[in-house]
Amino acid sequence: MSSTLFWLVIGAALWLLGLHGLLTLRHALRRIIAFNLMGSGVFLVMIALAARSQPSDPLLVALVVTGLVVAVSATALALRLAGVAFGGQERRP
Repeated sequence: MSSTLFWLVIGAALWLLGLHGLLTLRHALRRIIAFNLMGSGVFLVMIALAARSQPSDPLLVALVVTGLVVAVSATALALRLAGVAFGGQERRP
């Protein structure tokens, strides 16, 4: 088994594990973590596909870096919205 195929399988398994968590879990924080796990699986698959050729495909690498920034921002927003929606106290100056 080549290393590219290995990382493709690991990425697909992470995505499926996240999908299972997203569909079965009801707690908001756990669903956010499951969604991030799905994103990590997608990023791993994209990096594995970028590493198929030498040198690596710079477009896929740039998309993964951009996706990581967007994922962190979306996670921060989702955590804030979940905190406000499920009993969190909103700060007022």
